[in-house]
Amino acid sequence: MIAGGTAYGLLMSIDLTDSKELVGVRELALGSLLEKNRATASPLERLQTKEQQVAEFLRESILGGVFARGQKLKQAEIAKRLDISITPVREALKLLEAEGYIHVLAHRGAVVAPFQIERVDELFQLRLMMEPKLTLTATKLLKDKDLEELSAIDILMNQATHRRDLESTRRAYNFRFHFRLYECADLPQMLHFVRVVWAKYPFDMLGALPNRAEQVAGEHEKIMQALRARDGRAAMRAMQAHIESGQRLFKANYGLNSSRDTRG
Repeated sequence: MIAGGTAYGLLMSIDLTDSKELVGVRELALGSLLEKNRATASPLERLQTKEQQVAEFLRESILGGVFARGQKLKQAEIAKRLDISITPVREALKLLEAEGYIHVLAHRGAVVAPFQIERVDELFQLRLMMEPKLTLTATKLLKDKDLEELSAIDILMNQATHRRDLESTRRAYNFRFHFRLYECADLPQMLHFVRVVWAKYPFDMLGALPNRAEQVAGEHEKIMQALRARDGRAAMRAMQAHIESGQRLFKANYGLNSSRDTRG
């Protein structure tokens, strides 16, 4: 196991572009997190418990498609796979249930929750309210190491796009990029609500659309350019345009009608 470093630094250092090894690589990354040197961690990381780290792993795995919508999550299997005790897994699943990533059913246990396509307009509006704000605030607080990690994640996502890897690989990197950025805003309550919205937004369907991966790469590059310039307003506008672009494409391809537009 690797010790030391930041949580996302360790995760980012693992190349997920080998789709066949996607699950095992993430597990290795999580194992590194669980043994990282707390003395070198950021204040946010020192507050993280083991169950919070497991929960982050599970969020990325769900949004990346490693765990499919409707799939049963078995605590003992997850604990064995991650080489940890069952207690942090049980607590992590409670966090994910509260956020809407999973449902706990009487006769099936924990299952991955379906996305809520009928609520896509409401979810879009919520994303548009919170994510540009997090981007603006994060840009003002970015440290050099934060920018380096964001750049590295973005490069890996572009490599996955150019190699035509599985969509689940690209979605995992996309999740990692967005939430690594949003954590820099130091707005934990807003970050929590964004996690709740992402649990329900139909990223699965959006990511499956032709050419969306290439569009995302270009939109992320505009965000990165603004971040490198430490231009908060430009970064906020780029994030807003990124979210709007995805929503327009989604509705154009899936034939959803609504009285709301995508201009926020």
